[in-house]
Amino acid sequence: MQKSLSFLLFFFLTHHLTAQPLAQKIATAFRAFETHESLANGMASLIVLNAGTGQVVFAKNEKLGMAPASTLKTVTAAAAYQVLGADYTFETTLSYTGQIDASGTLKGDIVIHGTGDPSLGSDRFPQTADTILLSAWVKAIQAAGIRKVDGRILADDRLYHGQTAPGGWTWQDMGNYYGAGVSALNWRENSVGVNFQAGRSAGTATQIAHTTSDVSYLQLVNETLTGERGTGDRVYAFSAPYSSRIYLRGTYGLDLKKTVYLSVPDGAYDAAYQLHHALDSAAIEQTNMPTTAHLVLLAGGEVPSGGKILYTHHSPALGELIYWFNQKSINLYGEALLKAIAYRLAGKTDTRDATELLQKFWTDKTGIPEGELRMLDGSGLSPENRVTTHVLAHILLAAKKEPWFASFFESLPVYNGMKMKSGTIGGVLGYVGYQTSKEGTPLVFALLVNNYQGTATPMRQRMFRLLDTLK
Repeated sequence: MQKSLSFLLFFFLTHHLTAQPLAQKIATAFRAFETHESLANGMASLIVLNAGTGQVVFAKNEKLGMAPASTLKTVTAAAAYQVLGADYTFETTLSYTGQIDASGTLKGDIVIHGTGDPSLGSDRFPQTADTILLSAWVKAIQAAGIRKVDGRILADDRLYHGQTAPGGWTWQDMGNYYGAGVSALNWRENSVGVNFQAGRSAGTATQIAHTTSDVSYLQLVNETLTGERGTGDRVYAFSAPYSSRIYLRGTYGLDLKKTVYLSVPDGAYDAAYQLHHALDSAAIEQTNMPTTAHLVLLAGGEVPSGGKILYTHHSPALGELIYWFNQKSINLYGEALLKAIAYRLAGKTDTRDATELLQKFWTDKTGIPEGELRMLDGSGLSPENRVTTHVLAHILLAAKKEPWFASFFESLPVYNGMKMKSGTIGGVLGYVGYQTSKEGTPLVFALLVNNYQGTATPMRQRMFRLLDTLK
């Protein structure tokens, strides 16, 4: 009898919960979520909008500015579609200055001119791979009849004034691949891989076995120790734009077999350096070492103007770039897109100017107050970004009405069976995206958590259970 009563009570409660209106279900779930001990000293913010009507289904702490982490990428991506267009491409040219004499000697420079393409040399697209581009560049130089260069390979990175990182980025991030600075001439996503040889036991020194490309112009100071089995990759690189020395610290698991990727302090120089060696391999001598426009100007020299174009490369279309930007959360792409947006809007490329322009763009388009969107970068890596879930949801709502929405929607990853962009930095987790309820109501949502206690995995699972109420 007692078992029967228990079953009836469970059935009644379950039926009552499923029969609740959507707003009430979300409210009940959010109340349990925000009172969990993991948020005793933290904060959670959630807003859910009816994507068809724009009406608020549920909102709590939606006007509170919080660190958004990589959910901020949706703000930059949507603006890029709107300002640049889904078919926009970055152009990189290879040219030469001076004259080619009868013997095939170029009395001038080979110039790689960049306009900010974040995919140049990347292996994410067949047509952008470094080997493909280097081969095409060498062939174009040979086809012009150049057999010797009485000059240098010069990477023209002037558009963005050299390689920079947003002011809010931390020392711990900048040396690692996800903290790579941005340049008008990025190369292989401004990163390089390092393969380690673990020591014989935990606590012993590791050795660098090899790198994925020749970066012998950099000094890698390996202070990494061998970690216990199962501890994985806890290696951090410490450097900044234009560093010549990179410190590798932390631990590399005893049983680990993994390539660890670092940021390259000057992507433009790396592009020039790799072309320099590719020409050497093709028996095309150069009398000077490779350099960049930034370094030439820094030394008080002059960058040659004009020249004859040998080869023009166009990046994949913007929609393809944004797909990887959101799928793999590549911060470099966010900073490159941010600068491209600012350059198109006002001819500016400084990150601070660019974020102010982007904030104004969304304020004008959505009518949301400026204080709800305070950006220091285009990717969300800066822990000083402050954004409300209110503005995140309304930007996603605005995107839904645009002709490029299908491409934007496709770029969002799938987590927990839902199309949404995640965000993760220290003490911060977030999800923003789209969902259709079981009743058929299209929804837009934004959920942020700041300063939670414990590890990310249990918090992420609690967030998924909360978002399950939207299904």
